[in-house]
Amino acid sequence: MKQILVISGKGGTGKTFFTGCLAVAILNKVIVDCDVDAANLHLLLHPSIEQSFEFFGGKKAFIDKEKCTLCGACKEVCQFEAINDDFQVDRFSCEGCTVCSYICPASAIVFNDVLSGYYFISQTEYGKMVHARLGIAQENSGKLVAKLREVAKGIAETTKADFIILDGPPGIGCPVMASMTGVDLAIAITEPTVSGLHDVKRVIDLARHFKVDLKVIINKYDLNPEMSQHMATQLEKEGTEVIGVIPFSEEILESVKAGIPYLKFSQSSLAKKIEQLIYKILEKIT
Repeated sequence: MKQILVISGKGGTGKTFFTGCLAVAILNKVIVDCDVDAANLHLLLHPSIEQSFEFFGGKKAFIDKEKCTLCGACKEVCQFEAINDDFQVDRFSCEGCTVCSYICPASAIVFNDVLSGYYFISQTEYGKMVHARLGIAQENSGKLVAKLREVAKGIAETTKADFIILDGPPGIGCPVMASMTGVDLAIAITEPTVSGLHDVKRVIDLARHFKVDLKVIINKYDLNPEMSQHMATQLEKEGTEVIGVIPFSEEILESVKAGIPYLKFSQSSLAKKIEQLIYKILEKIT
């Protein structure tokens, strides 16, 4: 079983579009949407939820009024101003650091698990999909990504799937790290801009840290051919292969607006070239 992660240094590069292409072209796989903060792969794959689970990502303080002596010690030590004058805890301000519970002389403060979101096992036209919805202002997205990957691996082992396809979050933060560890290949989707080069270099550095093989695809390369060539030359000079390029296409935009993966939406010559690019990627790990 091989794991392929699609990532980008920032949002809007075409990462989910390409994951949708992988979902169509690769058979016998489990699909995971690791972008739990702003999931959007479901807009292309239209999953039908089969199982739903609660996700408890952290703890928040609760003050027991019957035990509280109103001494004010907790309010004084709280660095996040989460405790008001009535000794009630603002759950949005509380960071769950537990300092208040240590300082409380009456042992009136306890920490309760917080429902942070939900994760789902779904069926799509293209196979099983594991995805999630993190609540507003909730943290521990990295922990939720790790849970999704654990569930997906269990499904893949049970069904004897050959691949796990991961649609990663943008950036290089905690959820990206949780998505990247242990994968067989990472595909970074970038654009031919100065910021695109800067962002993809950060992703490359992260992949090197985790000793993950990474290849780059330049999307919409024809909007700035000179920059595309500069990026390819510089990245390959630094040891990172640019495995392919994809031109700007109004048809791709139409497929996204229609909520249909591009390789199902079109049988054009561009679609055939993207299929060939995917086969080239598979050759790298099989």
